[in-house]
Amino acid sequence: MSIEQLRKEVMSDINSAKTREQCDAIRVKFLGRKEGKLTEILKSLKEMSVEEKRVIGSAANELRQYIEHELNKKTEYIVAHEQKKKNRFDVTKPGKRVVSGVLHPLTKVDKEVRTIFSSLNFTIVEGPELETEVYNFDSLNIPAGHSARDMWDTLWVKQAPNSEGLLMRTHTSPVQARYMESHNPPFQIIVPGRVFRYEATDASHEINFYQIEGLMVGPDITLANLKFVIETFFKKFFKQKIEFRYRPSYFPFVEPGIEVDIKLKGGKWLEVMGAGMVHRNVFDAVKYNHTELQGFAFGMGLDRLAMIKYGVPDVRLFYSGDIRFTKNFK
Repeated sequence: MSIEQLRKEVMSDINSAKTREQCDAIRVKFLGRKEGKLTEILKSLKEMSVEEKRVIGSAANELRQYIEHELNKKTEYIVAHEQKKKNRFDVTKPGKRVVSGVLHPLTKVDKEVRTIFSSLNFTIVEGPELETEVYNFDSLNIPAGHSARDMWDTLWVKQAPNSEGLLMRTHTSPVQARYMESHNPPFQIIVPGRVFRYEATDASHEINFYQIEGLMVGPDITLANLKFVIETFFKKFFKQKIEFRYRPSYFPFVEPGIEVDIKLKGGKWLEVMGAGMVHRNVFDAVKYNHTELQGFAFGMGLDRLAMIKYGVPDVRLFYSGDIRFTKNFK
């Protein structure tokens, strides 16, 4: 086969190539070391005369360069075409559903609670989770040896001997004492945050959970004010008609103390909150004049509210980290 015939065959094969694999096959067919057609011509040069070697050898090298150039060009074209086809948007294809993230149910409830109390002119205050024994117990009328300390199984923090007792706060009430030390009444605040209890977990108990604490202090604050705030909050939160029931109870930092129960439409009575009028000893601890001031305080579990609102049967689901659970709260 002459060089010219070989060139025509190469051009025909390259023009017909549709894939990178076909280009590779053409390269082997003509330039392969063992059986390449052009390679065979170059091997046969040793049997030719000097003049034939000069003419055919020069033409063969020129064809080799031509084949390399045309194959590279065709391969680049095929790759570009494949990429363009890959990136082409097909308007006839079914659309893909966009999956978006969702807020955790406790985050949703926390945001809603903050919004409602802000609309009632309450200031949102936060405090440390690592707390001192003084603020967690002593300032709240729960001195050492007080039987009420048995109500909280406390996570104490190891420390140097004779240093101030440190613990993971068992409720958000310490922030009330801290706030009253540095602010003069009248004021009304809520304290949302995480608290810790050293206790066994079950469907209604966790070792850490969230609370919302409320405090209003002024010269003429009464239980009637407390009742109005509580009922307004729950009606806004559950967005339905609610029945309320108030029962006497005991909490060291309030006197009198009450438990608040609610009944949603078609439901049963549910205990949702502890509350009462701030105890005079708490005012004395923060240097308030208890003869001139009165106040109320209340506390409720954020997790408890979320369980009621969304019908969640087990508090541990909130802390499971299972995305299949959180995806239900869009």
